[in-house]
Amino acid sequence: MNDSDERAGHAARPKRADARRNEKTLLDAAAAIFVTSGVEAPVRDIAAKAGVGTATIYRHFPTRADLIIAVYRHQVEACAEAGPALLASSATPHAALGRWINLFVDFLVTKHGLAAVLQSDNAGFDTLHAYFLDRLVPVCAQLLEAAAVAGEIRSDLDAYELMRGVGNLCIGAGHDPRYDARRMVELLIAGLRLP
Repeated sequence: MNDSDERAGHAARPKRADARRNEKTLLDAAAAIFVTSGVEAPVRDIAAKAGVGTATIYRHFPTRADLIIAVYRHQVEACAEAGPALLASSATPHAALGRWINLFVDFLVTKHGLAAVLQSDNAGFDTLHAYFLDRLVPVCAQLLEAAAVAGEIRSDLDAYELMRGVGNLCIGAGHDPRYDARRMVELLIAGLRLP
């Protein structure tokens, strides 16, 4: 086996559990900092929140774009995995939908600024957007269907339209301190209920 075969085999190995945990800690810390300070926040702030040195972050994510994309994917996965878990643990499907939409709103806030960072790479952004839709629209559809079957909401709601509406309600929330996007989204979700 030559060196390139060895490297290829090494790259194909799954990460150890502790490495996955460490990466998750870094991504959670970065997401939290992005929410409060934006995607241009200093890496030292992310490192401090994660309890690591900045070199550790750069070892995992050599560029800011790498870190932002990883946070984006990490949050898409967390949001996708939360849907079925919330459906199983919530009192009603409508309650699960409301809790999931809150997670989705958090995700949208964290995602703010991604487009500007990836402006020069339209293909990369298109790929991320397709990934986002492929993972999250089916989860939202499952929650909507469960709430409709339970007789809590209308049955003609489209997951993509709802997610787009929530996204539109979140636009500009950071620029107007009097505008409460979360309250507007709560009103939207409450309005889905059948009388």
